Amino acid sequence: MHSHHNGLKTAALLGVLTSLILAVGYWLGGSAGLVIAVLISLATNAVSYFYSDRIALRAMGARPVTEAELPGLYRIVRELATEARQPMPRLYVSPALQPNAFATGRDPEHAAVAVTVGILNLLEPRELRGVIGHELSHVYNRDILISSVAAGLAGIVTMLANLAFFLPFGGSDDEDGPNPAGLLLMMILGPLAASIIQLAISRNREFEADASGAALTGDPLALASALEKIHHGTARAPLPAGGQLTSAAHLMIANPFSGGGIAGLFSTHPPMAERIRRLQEQAALARHW
Repeated sequence: MHSHHNGLKTAALLGVLTSLILAVGYWLGGSAGLVIAVLISLATNAVSYFYSDRIALRAMGARPVTEAELPGLYRIVRELATEARQPMPRLYVSPALQPNAFATGRDPEHAAVAVTVGILNLLEPRELRGVIGHELSHVYNRDILISSVAAGLAGIVTMLANLAFFLPFGGSDDEDGPNPAGLLLMMILGPLAASIIQLAISRNREFEADASGAALTGDPLALASALEKIHHGTARAPLPAGGQLTSAAHLMIANPFSGGGIAGLFSTHPPMAERIRRLQEQAALARHW
């Protein structure tokens, strides 16, 4: 139920983002600016899509790890990939002491899974298996593509707002063109609305990966237990926000930054308590059947 519901919500939110672009473009009357914004945003996000693995791995200082170094990790990943009938991804380890993990790659053939030293030291093998199931699900659900599309659409809205300040959209002699006050309001509210929708999509994909990852491992409570430990671990040792790490944060299983107060409203991750609750419900439903 959660998986199907989140998939529909993601499609609906992408549709709203697209509609927002058309509305902003129509309201500004700048067809030329709309074309420019679309082309630039598509080019920027195409680079992000094809090189997301390198960007994220570099941001976390991750290095390739061999099976001789971490045979237990390789065994877990190989078992789950085989269960899903997917190729074995590349495995990396980050020296970060914060417990976290992420998967990236535009498809299963180009996938990479990275874990931190902190998470390897913190979790039991059963819990680590739950985390790996979650991360592999991001790849199998094509979440890199979805997040790239969402980022691209949000970027178009933001770029349209910026171009509206410099380009004469609507024409100064056009009485139907946007007035200065309305234009200023659109420049502020347009990007804000796009960012909120993008965050909603990211949060939905986390719920989706939790559900499908737990289904892959057959152990929702293992992931719930892991998430609880990771939540406390990331709170004790938040990573500094900035640079490439900020752009890679949405890929991680938990928000790597301190997300209290107002910042929590703009987090790319849903509340951990809600994620754990849904996993517990999934486990109860599985026992019932």
